[in-house]
Amino acid sequence: MKRFISISILISLFSFSHAFSQFERGYADLVDQLLPSVVSIATSQVVERNTSSLPELPEGHPFNDMFEDFFGNQMPKRENLTGLGSGFIISKEGYVVTNNHVISGADQITVIFNNGVDDVPAELVGTDPKTDIAVLKIDPSSVSIENVNWGNSEISRVGDIVLAIGNPLGLGGTVTSGIISSINRDIGSGPYVDFIQTDAPINRGNSGGPLFNLDGEVIGINSMIISQTGGSVGLGFSIPSKTAKLIVEQIISFGEAKRGWLGVQIQDLTPEFSESLGFDSTDGAFVASVQPSSPAAKSNIQAGDIIVEFNGNKISSFKDLPKVVAETPIGSEVPVSIWRNGGLIEIYVKIDELVEGGKVANNKQGLYIEKLDITLVELDQDTSQSLGLDPDLAGVLVKEVGDKNENLLPNDVIIQVSSEKISDLNSFEKMVKDSIKLQRDKLLLRVIREGNEFWLINPFVVE
Repeated sequence: MKRFISISILISLFSFSHAFSQFERGYADLVDQLLPSVVSIATSQVVERNTSSLPELPEGHPFNDMFEDFFGNQMPKRENLTGLGSGFIISKEGYVVTNNHVISGADQITVIFNNGVDDVPAELVGTDPKTDIAVLKIDPSSVSIENVNWGNSEISRVGDIVLAIGNPLGLGGTVTSGIISSINRDIGSGPYVDFIQTDAPINRGNSGGPLFNLDGEVIGINSMIISQTGGSVGLGFSIPSKTAKLIVEQIISFGEAKRGWLGVQIQDLTPEFSESLGFDSTDGAFVASVQPSSPAAKSNIQAGDIIVEFNGNKISSFKDLPKVVAETPIGSEVPVSIWRNGGLIEIYVKIDELVEGGKVANNKQGLYIEKLDITLVELDQDTSQSLGLDPDLAGVLVKEVGDKNENLLPNDVIIQVSSEKISDLNSFEKMVKDSIKLQRDKLLLRVIREGNEFWLINPFVVE
């Protein structure tokens, strides 16, 4: 028995010694493998600024006309703003991952390789501002490409050694090391990301760069720091690869992130709520209300329920629920454990798609758009003839108008949005979703009303 224990100890010591010796001289060999896959992101944006402003003179002052003649028609000055960030290549097809805030508003994006020689233009595939992730695409035939692989952030532990590589302060190809200081860190940036906290030095320009484990796998996207000086003080935060990989795959497939939707309003489960409901814990999410016709409503989830587990994930706090619901595949049917009437019950819910900025629901009664508070139906030939219009006219018919819309009326026919003509409900729905994605606050509509054709600006409903 003693001999067996001795052999086990020797094997453990040998394994530890081997793991330690791999990096006892540093991380140079590992870094050599990783550097070609980490890139710098350079952006440029043209903005217009007024070169001068007219003096403010009293109304009717004799110099007003003179200043207007000399200065009023001056053209704005065009300025080119530049920015720098980091990114990394994830596939041989040329897909590059970075932060949304690195490329937001950019007119031109350039990917600069670590060799200091190659730089290539990049096109934007899509972004997800909610998680601050963006995906770019470069031509893989124009430059030699090496990619990195995703790691599993779920198995990372506090104390693990990590490497950050990026373009801090414009100094491309910079490598720093540290440890994971905390996991599942909520820093108030939204419901969809629990950050990895690291003390590896991260500075401005590191944004969008990878955080590696010692297997050379990406376990995070370096996204932000907390600092009173603007420099690194050992409080860096990375988007975990578990979240990032899912969002990136969706952007590549759909051009945007698609999130699961349950349709409940939730709040923290206080000791008072638990006591009144006969629940002996404060773990869980208290259902304050259920949205009509939502997946939750269709599955008989009720106000006053406590959601304690969702699709096998324990809900320790109400903040846990939005993230696990968002990451649930749309259309999947998942189990939800609920405390109701003094006992646990299990309900199966079929998850629908969350449309950011307003729900768009298409059903037999028409297409309801919450951001416009209108319901639309297809424009058929019979309806067109009854309205005195060309039977072959393409567009959509406004069926109902809610109190929040003061611009449209029932029986209005919408035939165009900005420069794009409408063919059917699906085309109009896509235009609305695209506008929401681009964070626009209004639509320019071409409308026919009682035989008269005109344009109007319809603001989105402010929630």
